[in-house]
Amino acid sequence: MTTTSERVSESLKRQVSQRVSQSVFDGSRLRVVLLVDVYDGAQQQFLEAYEQLCNQVASVPGHVSDQLCQSIENPSQWLITSEWESAPPFLTWVNSEEHVQMVRPLHDCVRDTRSLRFHIVRETGGPAVEAEAGERRLQTSPRIGDGLIRHALTFTVKPGSEEKVARILADYAAPEPRVDDTTRLCRTSLFMHGNRVVRAVEVRGDLLAALRHVARQPEVRAVEEALNPYLEQDRDLDDPDSARVFFTRAALPAVHHVTAGQESPDAVRHALYYPAREGCGLRLAELLARQDEAADDPQGPVLRSTIFQRDDIVVRLVDVRGGLDADPGPVLGLTDRARAAELTALLDGDALGTDGSPRDAAPARLLTVARMDLVTDRRAPDA
Repeated sequence: MTTTSERVSESLKRQVSQRVSQSVFDGSRLRVVLLVDVYDGAQQQFLEAYEQLCNQVASVPGHVSDQLCQSIENPSQWLITSEWESAPPFLTWVNSEEHVQMVRPLHDCVRDTRSLRFHIVRETGGPAVEAEAGERRLQTSPRIGDGLIRHALTFTVKPGSEEKVARILADYAAPEPRVDDTTRLCRTSLFMHGNRVVRAVEVRGDLLAALRHVARQPEVRAVEEALNPYLEQDRDLDDPDSARVFFTRAALPAVHHVTAGQESPDAVRHALYYPAREGCGLRLAELLARQDEAADDPQGPVLRSTIFQRDDIVVRLVDVRGGLDADPGPVLGLTDRARAAELTALLDGDALGTDGSPRDAAPARLLTVARMDLVTDRRAPDA
């Protein structure tokens, strides 16, 4: 049986598109690079924590290998590289509660970290590499980037507090967009779906530097403190470990993005929350990604689409001309009956208020359920 992931990979391999795009579903191997700055005198403690972590990671599905390297110039600097069969199993693991608990021993001996993730496009090597080339699924062509990093955070608030939370999130002053000479916060879009909050950001430069910059802004810190009483997950922003765990659990990575290559002054940003069946979030994100890759209509309503996914949380951010209601099918990823049936099979019938039959994925019905409420959408000047 051909899986959704395999169909997506083959479809993407056949296309050589000049559209701006990114995706974790290309099927090629993933290289993860973690830059680590260890506290002075804590090198042995760090090495012991890593060895314990390494033994645990070895049994994670999709993990291939890893290496630990220490700088020859500064022994406080370390480099961890790991190889994964593809990006989805890594993201499933790194966004899991298991990972949160697994890396806790490292926090006491690490001053700072930076994680970088790369699909392997080309490689050189000896006979072993050549012999495995047919199985190792290198990307056939590079994707075209636009210099932006897309990321989102999501969390839930106590039921009944939604209106208060929306007012808090809508009323604060925008932070300074310039982080440094190379990093700039370009856009922040904030939506709610029931008691779930989704905050999506677009950054040019260093994402981690931008997030830290925003967190230090007095107006943002005041908003975060005002939110604390309404959060379902408790946090203490003055406790580095508590803050780290909260934002790790809140991370909602972008798994796919495509831009049609056109602009429209009338385009409006919308967010759609797809209620996935338990355990079907990744497959649902893959299906939506396949639809976005296949859609290449210059006159279509969707100018940009970004899919965010973590566990069974699937959110699609779309810039649309003509409004959602004018032609909801393409906006939702429902272009024909076959895709509607496939999508319906991955949706939670209880959340839809339906029996889960193909007719229940009618665009109008799904749009009513999936549509998120806009709280604020801010673009930096000249972004």
